[in-house]
Amino acid sequence: MNEVRISTPEGAEAIISLFGAHLMSWKTADGKERLFLSQRSALDGSAAVRGGMPVIFPQFATRGDGLRHGFARTSTWRIAEQANDWAELALAQSDLPRSHFQSWPRAFELRLRFELKASVLAIRYTVRNTGQQDFSWAGALHTYFAVTEFEQATLDGMPFSGALDDIRPATPQLRLDTGAGMLQLDQQGFSEWVVWNPGAEGAAATADMEDSDYRRFVCIEPARVDKQVLQAGAEWTGLHTISLIP
Repeated sequence: MNEVRISTPEGAEAIISLFGAHLMSWKTADGKERLFLSQRSALDGSAAVRGGMPVIFPQFATRGDGLRHGFARTSTWRIAEQANDWAELALAQSDLPRSHFQSWPRAFELRLRFELKASVLAIRYTVRNTGQQDFSWAGALHTYFAVTEFEQATLDGMPFSGALDDIRPATPQLRLDTGAGMLQLDQQGFSEWVVWNPGAEGAAATADMEDSDYRRFVCIEPARVDKQVLQAGAEWTGLHTISLIP
């Protein structure tokens, strides 16, 4: 898959695939990988990537009659702008294959901007209604955070246990102790945090995941789970910042 690489002088780096505007890897300046990526994941564009940071749009999960989690994660994006330590990718109606366009015939543009610092990754998620009719949409950044051991990691001091599929009102900030460092997760504009892990049985039933992979990650995602109306000509922007806390 074609990809974009960004980096900082301190040694932080990130890799973003044009397939899905998918963040495949994020390493802080200490060289540690902060995202989980399944070794069984398809990486040839034949299916959504399992791990990293999938971009969800215009539907969350099966909350609608479109593709599960939408088409953004399986569409080919283009580079809008790029520098050494940041990149902005775009996806519009005209970029979609016929099958995706027919499933959601709306005039839109998505922008994902990734900006890197030594110990910080900032993502700006923008949805634009470029048409003359209102449309409804939902979205999320479905981030797979790497942890040393799932049941020893904590979120705001609370441990994880068993399979998770929690939706909670979005607070401005969360703290995730991964076992390899404390991450501060900040958001603006999103309405929920989604916390997900398939557990042992779910991982065993998932073809693109090793049976033990559930122990190596937790998904914590800023989201707009329920569809909201975006008026013609309007735009919405959500911000998500992930920081390694010393």
